[in-house]
Amino acid sequence: MSKDKVVSLGAKRDKKEEQDDLVYCSFCHRPNTQVIKMVKGPGVNICSECAMIAVQYLILNDRMPTAEAQQILDTFWGKAR
Repeated sequence: MSKDKVVSLGAKRDKKEEQDDLVYCSFCHRPNTQVIKMVKGPGVNICSECAMIAVQYLILNDRMPTAEAQQILDTFWGKAR
């Protein structure tokens, strides 16, 4: 597994903790082996896919996104312009 696949935030990493340990997304419950990236926080984890869904919701909530934000969303979701 790539060393930077799991990004830890918050508390310092325990030296005993192995990089190969499975880390599960707190939202979709997929392990870090099935997602692009995983952000590991204190007591909660979020995978890159769930993070993008959250960002998309926040951008689209109650207003249209800017052209730049829409381009980022389209790039992530694989939509050609």
